[in-house]
Amino acid sequence: MNNQSSVLKEIRPHGTKSFPCAIYRTHSIGKGVLVKHHWHDEIEWLYFSNGDFRLEINMESFPIRSECFYFINPGELHSITTETADVHWEDAVVFSPDILNFDSYDEAQVHLMKPIRNGKLLFPRCITPDHPAFASIRNTFLDIMRAFGQAIDDTDADSSLVTDDLTSQLYIKSSLLYLLATLSSHGLFMPTEKNLDKRVESIKTALTYIKENYQDKIYIANLAGQVNLNEQYFCRLFKKAIGCSPIEYLNEYRIKQAKRLLEETDLPVMEVCLECGYNNLGNFLREFRKYTKTTPLQYRKHFEV
Repeated sequence: MNNQSSVLKEIRPHGTKSFPCAIYRTHSIGKGVLVKHHWHDEIEWLYFSNGDFRLEINMESFPIRSECFYFINPGELHSITTETADVHWEDAVVFSPDILNFDSYDEAQVHLMKPIRNGKLLFPRCITPDHPAFASIRNTFLDIMRAFGQAIDDTDADSSLVTDDLTSQLYIKSSLLYLLATLSSHGLFMPTEKNLDKRVESIKTALTYIKENYQDKIYIANLAGQVNLNEQYFCRLFKKAIGCSPIEYLNEYRIKQAKRLLEETDLPVMEVCLECGYNNLGNFLREFRKYTKTTPLQYRKHFEV
């Protein structure tokens, strides 16, 4: 059985245990899903430098047509898709609020660090080039990239970087503090709104249930029951938030797990089928081909080469 605690909530570490900060470069050509729906406890600072994107945050859609920065606050459900056949570049700094805490309770700790950590202060949603803080924020972002050893004009493929170098960590930490100072000086931090969107929490609950129980039989009634919603309304809400039906999402996730098992284990195809929640081999093969355009055995051979 699946023993992961929560799976759509990202469980991969961002950075290292002692320095929870990392950068990610994502490069794409063409239209499609760049980053699937997920959430995490860290703050994500996104830099869109080239291409047309659609960023979704808590069921709100943001079209991106030019250079800009976006911030994802802890716990926010988000995804990114590319909108054109052009080249797209998206960079991100992902860091835990804990990285900036002070032992001494000075003004910054009391009025900024602690409220951010407790979710009472939110980062601004978007900073565009016409904002007076944009140039400073961009320079700070590039400083962090360089501290990780990554040049923004480097056209290498997708990458993610962490660092255990003391000097680099000091530069990164000081740059993050400078970011906070810039946002604070422009009055860009926002108090948390009291009215939590229950629709977003319902979707997060359903996604977590799928990822913790995908090996078992799952019906729409199971998912709707998790969030105490009518089945018809739940399906409409899910499709609006995620872009596909709950069953389509479940099948896609099961095939994703099947691909992982084919890559990482020697399990026979029938066992992979059963491990991923399919009781009928024919159904499994049909769904596998739908999402991969190949068979399980051919897929495994590709990774054995």
